[in-house]
Amino acid sequence: MAKATFKIRRGGSEGGEMVDYSTEVTEGMVVLDAVHQIQAESAPDLACRWNCKAGKCGSCSAEINGKPKLMCMTRLDTIDLTEAVTIEPMRAFPPIKDLITDVSWNFEVKKRIKKFKPRKPDAPDGTWRMQQSDIDRVQEFRKCIECFLCQDVCHVLRDHEMHDQFIGPRFLVYAAALEMHPLDTEDRVDELKNEFGIGYCNITKCCTKVCPEHITITDNAIIPLKERVVDEFYDPLAKLVKIFRRK
Repeated sequence: MAKATFKIRRGGSEGGEMVDYSTEVTEGMVVLDAVHQIQAESAPDLACRWNCKAGKCGSCSAEINGKPKLMCMTRLDTIDLTEAVTIEPMRAFPPIKDLITDVSWNFEVKKRIKKFKPRKPDAPDGTWRMQQSDIDRVQEFRKCIECFLCQDVCHVLRDHEMHDQFIGPRFLVYAAALEMHPLDTEDRVDELKNEFGIGYCNITKCCTKVCPEHITITDNAIIPLKERVVDEFYDPLAKLVKIFRRK
């Protein structure tokens, strides 16, 4: 066993400070284990959101040494413990207390996106016929656990605080899962351009890098949606076709 120091953000919505805690660490521990141990030993009022401790609920998102991660999936043997380990709440969202942030904005955003609208069944038995490749294309997006780490690392939300103009990578993935579904007939392209701010994404791929489910957010979701927006609003040939159709 060895001792390690953790600098943890303490405080509420009005402000906070980093407080040092020292605790014993052992082989196999993750950051969440250390936080729980600190709660048991010296800070019983330390607020921390968690649930499954298996990397599947997305609850324990935080910033560890400045990088958005799941505390339950960040092993201590991957961190330099000779220096204090900083643990802070996600910066893209308002702090509530200690390591907990108010992520309710995300759920309000989700309500704004047009829901799944299937086409009529195309088989006599009332079912649909689909290509397996079309089904496989959207399966990746269903792995999202809504940890909101991609939202937190996105500079449009984190640094520029454009929450009123940009829905963030998580909900571009959600929109892609609907737009690319082989049965969906709804059109969300206008909203992607004019309400959801897809143009603000400059495809740095930082969201892809932090995704614990390894969803290829940028290449497989955001770029195809950008292409749909370009085809609809900026393709000169398509514009000519629309003009002649109106005539």
